[in-house]
Amino acid sequence: MFLLVIVLGCPAAFAQGGPPYYTNDPGTPGNHNWEINLGYMPFLYTNQSITHTPDVDINFGLGDRIQLTFENAWLRVQAPSGTPKYGLGQDQLGVKWRFYDNEESGFAISVFPQLSVNNPNSSVARGITPRSASLILPLEFSKKLGPIDLDWEAGYNYVRTGASGWLAGVVVGHALTENLELDAEFYGLGTFHPSSGQQTLGVGARYKIHPPFILLLMAGRSVEPSSSEQPHFVGYFGMQFRLPPKPIAKD
Repeated sequence: MFLLVIVLGCPAAFAQGGPPYYTNDPGTPGNHNWEINLGYMPFLYTNQSITHTPDVDINFGLGDRIQLTFENAWLRVQAPSGTPKYGLGQDQLGVKWRFYDNEESGFAISVFPQLSVNNPNSSVARGITPRSASLILPLEFSKKLGPIDLDWEAGYNYVRTGASGWLAGVVVGHALTENLELDAEFYGLGTFHPSSGQQTLGVGARYKIHPPFILLLMAGRSVEPSSSEQPHFVGYFGMQFRLPPKPIAKD
C-alpha cells in the first residue's frame, strides 16, 4: 500500500506489464528484436510450494506490432512432509498483435492468445502439470492518464477437459530515474464452474543495469488469508535481455 501511494502521488509515471508481473501489456519488442526473460518464481502455500527454477520467456518481434512468444519452466513441487518433485512444465505458445495504437491519446490495445500444451514426459502422471491443454484469450490495454501510465488485461481461459475461467490484472508505476522503475500490481484469476478465485497484490522494480541487461524484481501475496489455494508469498527474481542491445532510454 505504501508503494501504491508513492506511485499515485508522483509527478511523472511509467508502467509496463510483462515480467516480473503477471499482467501483460500491448508492448512488443520491435521488428526482428528479441526480449528474453529468465526468472526464479516461487509460489508458497500452506500445504506446498511450487517454484519455477527457472522460468524461460522468449519473445521475438515481427514488424512493430506483432510478437511471437514461447514460455516454459523447470518446476519444483514440494509438500511439507514429502520429497521434492521435478519436471518440465507446459509449453506456452503465443502471438501478440497490437491492433490499435494512438500516440496522440496514449491509448493502445492488443490481443494475445496463448496455447498451453504438455510435453511427452511424466510431469502429468506425477501431478506436476495439468492434464489438459488450455487456451488463454486476453486483451491488453495501456493508457496515459495525465502523469500516470496504466496497463491492464482481461481475458478468458478455455480448458479443454477441465474448469474454464478468467484472468484480470492491472499495473501502475513510476520511473524514479532513467534506469529505475517501481510498480504495483493487482492480479486475479479463477474458474467459473466450480466458482473459485485467487487475487494477489505485488510490488516490484525494473533496473536497467547496462544494455542489454535489465534486473527484474517482484514480491507479493494473496489478498485473502493464506491457505492451500491462496499463496502467502509469490515472487519473481530474474533478468531481461533485449537483443540487439540498445542505449538505455525511457520506453
